[in-house]
Amino acid sequence: MKRISLGKNAIFLLAFVFLFSINDANAQRRKKKNKKEAVPTAPVKKPSKKKSIADLTKSSKKIEGLFTIYQDTVNGSIQMLVSEDQLGKEFIYFSQIADGVVDVGAFRGAYRGSKIFKIKRFYDKIEFITQNTSSYFDPDNAVAKAANANISKGIMASEKIAAHDKEKGLYLIKADNIFLKETLLQVKPPRFPGQPPTAFTLGNLDKGKTKVSGIRNYPENTDLQINYTYSKSSVLNNGSRGVTDGRNVSIKVYHSLIEMPDNNYQPRYDDPRVGFFTTQVTDMTSQSYTPYRDLVHRWYLEKKDPNAAMSEPVEPITWWIENTTPQEIRPIIKRAGLKWNEAFEKAGFKNAVVIKEQPDDADWDAGDIRYNVLRWTSSPNPPFGGYGPSFVNPRTGQILGADIMLEYGSLGNNLRNEGVFDKAGFEMYLGDYEEEAEYMKHDPAYCSAGQFAQLNNMFGMAALDAMGEGALEKSKMVEEFLHFLILHEMGHTLGLNHNMKSSQLHSLEDINNASITEKVGLIGSVMDYPAVNFSSDRSNQGNYWTKTPGPYDHWAIEFGYKPVNNQGELDAVLKRSTEHKLFFGNDADDMRAPGKAMDPRVNVGDLSSNAIDYAIQRMQLSKNVSKELLKKFSKDNQSYHSLRTSYLVVTGQQAGSANTISRYIGGVYVDRAFIGQDGGTKPFIPVEATKQRKAMKALETYVFSPNAFKVSDQLYGYLQMQRRGYNFFASPEDPKIHARILNMQRSVLRHVLHFNTMQRILDSQLYGNEYSLSSMMTDLNKAIFNADIYGNVNTSRQNLQLEYTNMLINALTGRINTRYPHAAKSMILHNLKSIQRMASNSNGNTASRAHKAHLKTLVDNALKEVK
Repeated sequence: MKRISLGKNAIFLLAFVFLFSINDANAQRRKKKNKKEAVPTAPVKKPSKKKSIADLTKSSKKIEGLFTIYQDTVNGSIQMLVSEDQLGKEFIYFSQIADGVVDVGAFRGAYRGSKIFKIKRFYDKIEFITQNTSSYFDPDNAVAKAANANISKGIMASEKIAAHDKEKGLYLIKADNIFLKETLLQVKPPRFPGQPPTAFTLGNLDKGKTKVSGIRNYPENTDLQINYTYSKSSVLNNGSRGVTDGRNVSIKVYHSLIEMPDNNYQPRYDDPRVGFFTTQVTDMTSQSYTPYRDLVHRWYLEKKDPNAAMSEPVEPITWWIENTTPQEIRPIIKRAGLKWNEAFEKAGFKNAVVIKEQPDDADWDAGDIRYNVLRWTSSPNPPFGGYGPSFVNPRTGQILGADIMLEYGSLGNNLRNEGVFDKAGFEMYLGDYEEEAEYMKHDPAYCSAGQFAQLNNMFGMAALDAMGEGALEKSKMVEEFLHFLILHEMGHTLGLNHNMKSSQLHSLEDINNASITEKVGLIGSVMDYPAVNFSSDRSNQGNYWTKTPGPYDHWAIEFGYKPVNNQGELDAVLKRSTEHKLFFGNDADDMRAPGKAMDPRVNVGDLSSNAIDYAIQRMQLSKNVSKELLKKFSKDNQSYHSLRTSYLVVTGQQAGSANTISRYIGGVYVDRAFIGQDGGTKPFIPVEATKQRKAMKALETYVFSPNAFKVSDQLYGYLQMQRRGYNFFASPEDPKIHARILNMQRSVLRHVLHFNTMQRILDSQLYGNEYSLSSMMTDLNKAIFNADIYGNVNTSRQNLQLEYTNMLINALTGRINTRYPHAAKSMILHNLKSIQRMASNSNGNTASRAHKAHLKTLVDNALKEVK
């Protein structure tokens, strides 16, 4: 290959060209870069002008009030104004159900309570913060500086400020998230432990269907009605007939935001000797054994003339009879309600209660919290006969509003629940809390006085028919019943809770002395659940129901409402608590449920200071009425439904009376008098041994004996429910007589054999009880077996004896055996061995011998498990 040779000049030239090319390329890149950087950028947008409140509400309707609300006229969404002077202030939040379904405890008029909240600004947000009112700190105590320690305040809502008018000091926030969600109130109830998986429940909150259905705005309160809809694609349980579509259920709720009252109201504090509803507050700076500052719930009453012994109030407690009330009973309601003025006179107020009628053309409805309304409904599945809730200022206990809900069905003769006399329903009627609906358990204001009184009134009506009484006497009973019901529920709205001890006011001889009961009442308090007073001696019939507030009610209103200057003046009122006519014991003390409480005088369905003898008379009367049922309730061209209902109601009276008697066994009288108080006794005094033995003998005769519940055999074949479609599909329609009798007996046994009752009998032997556990258990065994165990045993007694034996075995070897005292287990074992011996005889017919063999086998097997 030919070699090319380059000279120095040529090499230099090539090098120059190469370097120039590189420099030229770099220059080109710099030129392009400079050219690119030189391209002008798009002009930066200036911050847009913030929209004003006017801009954001121009398509909305303005509804002025405590909190001005704007509602969009196109999509219905809402916005809310908060002023700067509202920041840091306390307000009251209250809610009630406008309409709902009883299946989940959300029924018309149900109050959901009140709470206090503050509104605060946090940077660009407005917060609604619930305040904790359960603790009190003395401001003069240094510990008060740590008042917020370990107390969680709930931030209910936090909304971004949409617009701010600095000049007017106004903030606009969107309010859909506050009201259209369960932000302020948990509407949908939780699933309770043990709730059956097939129970009716609500679906999930449906945002698309939930809406604002009403806005009412006033200077002192803002009210919104929200229609919450809960949806799910499929349901197993479609609910009661009050539920149209179980997949889509609506509950309407009134939300009320209320300005904190600014008045001279002085809180009054609770005392255990008198019964008011309270807001519980604990004094965190007190070293007392009982650091309680529980606020009594009462209305704010002040005298027009503070110096007068008796004066009209500046503002009376005004009630409106809702225009849904039947015309014929409005005068009765008014007369009954105004009777409370007699009680207020004891506190120094004249005409404290005023009752008016809502016009048919009124521009307000009963859900308006500015009006206290006596309301009537006729619900598909009524939750009560009457219900008297109120709501308060949690800071002071001042009652701010109240309603009385009454069910029209309580005036009729239909059983609201045809299952009320099966095992579960029957025990609920007797007050077994274990069987009550969940919403009853969790609502301290729940009241079943209307239902209880209705069943008693139905018994009274059946007894009047059996005795051949006419329409005039029935009209008297119904009017007195309605009188009592209004007095009772209105008493709740005045702040009074139940007094189940007051039925002990009069002696057995005086309860039909109308010259006494018309003046002071049939019972000491209208806040009791008494039996209807029906006399077997028709020439000596007094009041069926009490018609006036009793002496306890007068005294309680005096304590709650009398203006005082110091605690000493209140103490002078309270020292009278030991008077017989001022007896008090409420639901916490009453003995409806087996094993619950201890004072047999605190009970429902009893009457007179000799409740055992009254109950015996009622059981005898019930048996006599039963004999006449077939004749009096068999009418041509009618079904036998009324006969069946009357039989259930009459035997229900026997059951209630049996329970009353049983509570005296192992009972202990309770006295809540303070130390050194005149008339006070020991706090706990066991029921007299003679009275306990009398109670056991009465149970033996009227509950456990072979013919205790026997009525005419002919009657049983007529206890037919009127057929309605396929309503018998779930179970056979036969009357199930044996099951009914056993349910009544079982209810008594559940109390007498309850571990609490046995524990109390043993303990009370240490402080005066002379009816020992061994005596009681021996007497009980005899009452259940001695009459027939050595001969023929009828089928009702076979049921009783087997039920009793199984209950003893369960107490000894079942899952609850650890709750029984050892001494009680010893007596249970003793009784089982006694049953084993008695059942070893082979006397009687084939069925009786089979029954005894069954008993013996049960005991034999149980004894093998005893350790």
